[in-house]
Amino acid sequence: MKKHMIQAFRKAQGGLFAEVEKADVGTSYQELEKQGVALMGWADPFMPDFSLPEHIRKALLEEIECPSVAHYTAPVGNPDLKEVLAEKLWKKNHLKVEPNRNILITPGSDSGLFYAILPFIEEKDEVIIPTPSYPNNILDIEIMGGKCVFVELKKENGYQLEYETLKRAVTDRTKMIVLTHPNNPTTTVYNRNSLEALSKICIEHDLILVCDQAFEDYTYENEFITPAAMDGMFERTVTVFSFSKGMGLSGLRVGYIVASDVIMDSMYANAVGVIGATSTSAQKAMLRAFDDTTFMKEFEEAFDVRRHAAYDILNSIPNVSFELPQSGFLGWIDVHKLGDSSEICSYLLKKARVSLNDGINYGPGGEGHLRIVLGVYRDNQKVIDALNRIKEALINYQKEKS
Repeated sequence: MKKHMIQAFRKAQGGLFAEVEKADVGTSYQELEKQGVALMGWADPFMPDFSLPEHIRKALLEEIECPSVAHYTAPVGNPDLKEVLAEKLWKKNHLKVEPNRNILITPGSDSGLFYAILPFIEEKDEVIIPTPSYPNNILDIEIMGGKCVFVELKKENGYQLEYETLKRAVTDRTKMIVLTHPNNPTTTVYNRNSLEALSKICIEHDLILVCDQAFEDYTYENEFITPAAMDGMFERTVTVFSFSKGMGLSGLRVGYIVASDVIMDSMYANAVGVIGATSTSAQKAMLRAFDDTTFMKEFEEAFDVRRHAAYDILNSIPNVSFELPQSGFLGWIDVHKLGDSSEICSYLLKKARVSLNDGINYGPGGEGHLRIVLGVYRDNQKVIDALNRIKEALINYQKEKS
């Protein structure tokens, strides 16, 4: 039956017939937790510990008792939630939007990302993807029959964007640029020069920008700029947002898309047929989350402690390099001097009881690197203990190889 599938599905493996390394494919990854493995490859804040703020927990319980819990909301989203999001978009992102013309609520940001790309890409269209990059940026384009054109970002340039490099990737088939900002996995917060180069390319060549801003909430020392707020960019940008990373509400599966009304009109028309309505009760609970966002301070403080601890511990390992994360709770470990990143990833699973992500899944520039999720567990010490196990294992790995 696979011969009847499109190529992207025909070559895909979901873990039923072969082992799959990716943490978000199949169920084998979750089985590792039962074996005492630290799952530092799943970007779910404080997972698996309880971290639901009390006012959101109460809201969820109240919604379960409401008649509406078993019924649809509008496919385009809860209007009250959209009103609150419009306020947030103005205060944080400097985007002036109309709630019922520019915002679409989605069942999580992964489905939002897919839907943001879907209206534009068909077979043979080319899409520029700066890499290393979130794997779904690549997967979504392949599913739609488009061609990924990779622009490998350089560590020595801080993984920033450059006008001439982007320009060389543009052809007469280029339709779109897909950007994760801040970057997943490198944590790079793209600076003003990078984003001005990006916007110049998009405007000069009449390109669509899809920008995934799932990690926008914690950017520490760096200024965060929303590309859609730059001159000439709103009408050609579809921005994808998430509550999963900043608020740690991954399990509620609520995200949202922001775009011009010209784009959004078509998205509204097709939302019910592609993504359906987002959970009624989850949207109402998310609305209540905005009543008090002080709980996010605990997240930010914990992630800040952990990124500095990771910087100190990982950089004390011979032949390992680790830049201080610029955003969120991820980290990008350079192990290319040690050898094959896939082999090292497997070694750490066995010897350190820690599961990380192999950099090869993140496109060109990913090989020789490991992605680590520093946001797991409520207790900072558990993360630090895991980092020390990684250190011990990588020192022993080098001794065994010598």
